[in-house]
Amino acid sequence: MKLSPNWYYSEIKQVGIDYSDIQEVQAYDLRMQKIRDIQKETENAKAAINLNKSHSLLEIGTGTGEFAVEISRHCKKVYAIDISPAMIEVARKKAKLQRRDNIEFFHAGFLSYQHQGEPLDAVVSQLVLHHLPDFWKFLALKRIFQMLRKGGKFYLRDVVFPSVDDYVSFFNQLIDKIRLSAGEEIAAEVEIHIREEYSTLDWIMEDLLIRTGFKIEQADYYDEFLAVYVCTK
Repeated sequence: MKLSPNWYYSEIKQVGIDYSDIQEVQAYDLRMQKIRDIQKETENAKAAINLNKSHSLLEIGTGTGEFAVEISRHCKKVYAIDISPAMIEVARKKAKLQRRDNIEFFHAGFLSYQHQGEPLDAVVSQLVLHHLPDFWKFLALKRIFQMLRKGGKFYLRDVVFPSVDDYVSFFNQLIDKIRLSAGEEIAAEVEIHIREEYSTLDWIMEDLLIRTGFKIEQADYYDEFLAVYVCTK
């Protein structure tokens, strides 16, 4: 079968904000450094998936490589992928500057990455799966399941919406809250996310994981729109 038939979803065409421009990527990197706690993210993921120095890990949606660089200190090998060549360029430079030689970067995504070598011990994806519509989320999760060894871990952190009666009030209140805590620029990005991207509902996300074959070990929902799932193959 042709690897990418004509009906196949093009994940290279980005939804939401376009990060194909290097200046936009650099601006994104500066914004994320202000609001992300990479050390905390790394410790949370490391503990959840029981990562150790002998493990291999794939990060899907590495962005500018902050997490990949930090998690590479705690495992044997990191494969880091992103659909933005500009993101990958920044991430490679960052890894080289910090002398992290156990990371391989690839221009690829959920639906296009072809893993070579032994099955992975862990896969991590943070704030990226919502770029795919639900049908393609399901295919992406099936591909992740196939890349993992038996007993391997999948750590998913993403924007997932709760089931509520009034979404107009819910989203208006959410955006106002983010505007107050993170500023107008981040609030505007959230508006773009809601309007143009593909975050799904909590019960749909859980069912997608289960139907893929994963056992959900942990499902945590916080800040009204974020979720963390720790799954085992």
